[in-house]
Amino acid sequence: MQVPFGNLDEIAITRAIAESFVQDFTDSLDLDVAIAGAGPAGLTAARLIAREGYKTAVFERHLHVGGGMWGGGMLLPKIVIEPEARRLFDDIGIRAVTWQEGYLVVDAVEAVSKSAAAALNAGARIWVGMNIEDVVIREGDRVAGVVVNWHAVSEARLHVDPMALRAKVVIDATGHDATVCRGVLRKIPGARMLSPQGDVPGEKPMWAAQGEAVLVENTREVYPGLVVAGMAANAVAAGPRMGAVFGGMLLSGERAAEIAMRIAGPVPA
Repeated sequence: MQVPFGNLDEIAITRAIAESFVQDFTDSLDLDVAIAGAGPAGLTAARLIAREGYKTAVFERHLHVGGGMWGGGMLLPKIVIEPEARRLFDDIGIRAVTWQEGYLVVDAVEAVSKSAAAALNAGARIWVGMNIEDVVIREGDRVAGVVVNWHAVSEARLHVDPMALRAKVVIDATGHDATVCRGVLRKIPGARMLSPQGDVPGEKPMWAAQGEAVLVENTREVYPGLVVAGMAANAVAAGPRMGAVFGGMLLSGERAAEIAMRIAGPVPA
């Protein structure tokens, strides 16, 4: 059987990729919400925000999404969530199996794949390999956008200028490093995070129950226009780390979405 690929043209393939990228990226220059990090909190927030009609984009420095979910617990591709967070996975068809009371086991690959697909289906854009290296500041030192570059450029230490995108709200969901928050503290003289410490002390040693208990509370607007979610929230507030349990991450993403939409205001007509 002859495969009918004879009309393929290399230049047409290149043009299709380049032109569609430019169109989509240009459409992302003016956002309601920009999210740094496509882990469980970032993907959950993106899905819930985009679903309400807000223009939303996620910027993930790696060429894959999912954050720590891919690795499960020590490369065993299973994660645990609590019953309180189950509805956020049920909502997008991710199966959770009861191991014993209070512990639900989820396949890590299914969790990542369906979380990313659900965010995209809701209308969010996900840019992989793209790093938020700085923020845009306006009057009153309010965060008003993000500065992006290819992560490969940063890794290669090339002197390549980035580009800027406007956003009404930025969510730092970059995990333990809380890179957006740390960048604000480094670049703005006298800046302080709206947390008890005022800076980013990093998370404490592991205490799963306590870390999960405080995570949603630590999810907040920590600087004008900047919200923290997931482990970035516990890093800013010095909460404990939790390991391969992700229910708090999902609930933190939900809380970050609520805060971001309130800051952004009504969906533009």
